[in-house]
Amino acid sequence: MKFIVSSSILLKQLQVISGVLNSSNTLPILDNFLFEIKKSKLNITGSDLETTMITQVDVEAKEDGVVAIPAKLLLDSLKAFPDQPLTFTIDKENFGVEISSDNGKYKLTGHNGAEFPKTPKLESPSSINVDAATLANAINKTLFATGNDELRPVMSGVFFELNNDNLTFVATDAHKLVKYKRNDLKAETGSSFILPKKPLTLLKNVLANLTEEVKIQYNETNAMFAFGTTKMICRLIDGKYPNYNAVIPTENPNKLTINRSSFLSSIKRVSIFSNKTTHQVRLKMTGSELNISAEDLDFANEANERLTCQYEGEDMEIGFNSRFLIEMLTNLTSDEVNLEMSAPNRAGILTPTEKDEDAEEILMLVMPVMLNN
Repeated sequence: MKFIVSSSILLKQLQVISGVLNSSNTLPILDNFLFEIKKSKLNITGSDLETTMITQVDVEAKEDGVVAIPAKLLLDSLKAFPDQPLTFTIDKENFGVEISSDNGKYKLTGHNGAEFPKTPKLESPSSINVDAATLANAINKTLFATGNDELRPVMSGVFFELNNDNLTFVATDAHKLVKYKRNDLKAETGSSFILPKKPLTLLKNVLANLTEEVKIQYNETNAMFAFGTTKMICRLIDGKYPNYNAVIPTENPNKLTINRSSFLSSIKRVSIFSNKTTHQVRLKMTGSELNISAEDLDFANEANERLTCQYEGEDMEIGFNSRFLIEMLTNLTSDEVNLEMSAPNRAGILTPTEKDEDAEEILMLVMPVMLNN
């Protein structure tokens, strides 16, 4: 088996799917890329059993064939080549791989491609098309709020809820929650699934540079994302997502409106002086003034800042984990934000004052930290 391919095109496609590979695998064959040639098309597969990515490259080839090639060795060698055609010759008996370039020959040990796990097929899937930039934005806005608790795996992914009139993405770790809704996306049949963190991170990295549509297909157990010459198939998280609407307070009479970047900068400065275990910052709102303070009693550190703001409601004092506020404010893009609250022991709701796009709605919820007066 023999084929000729451009070194730079091959490297680019391998880098797209290489993120799926684990550094340590239970099956040694997963340390390889699977190369399959069919009718002058080279299909390359990388997998960690849970998530599989497949990409396609045009090659010059006389015959079809299949081989598994060590991923790290191949990537490292391709990075060292200037752009040139490379000839791959594979020995069908022992799966030895020889790469010929303008300068020389390089030999590496391949493996039997038949040992590579089969890519899962989606039985009777539903599908929806989403613009790549929209999907990337939804993942960016929600991924940071997913949890890491192994005892609650459903919270470690992003919940996709597809309805006839909108598409909602939700992430929560029980301390903070993000709900991102698109009113310009519709599914023919209502359904929902939880996508794990790893495939979301891979998608986020790949979709950032794309302008085309992504076709999403899904059933009870798997989801597939297809864009350009690349496909990603991943196993969904099994379980029932918590009822997120039940935890979002609806009556929030106290409303703070403030410049996002000055609020963010102030919290970053003040939080340096906060307790290192609780990261607590205290917000005190009176009239058109917001007082942000933190203290660490163990080391007698404290900080206070005053900001002007618009505030409607009763004077109140509330404590939050500064790390959560910083993450949320960093992931919003509007000039001004609203923080709506009902009581010092109830969640605060953070929303942008103006939308980036008419069709999007974003709401972030953060649980308070009890104040010790």
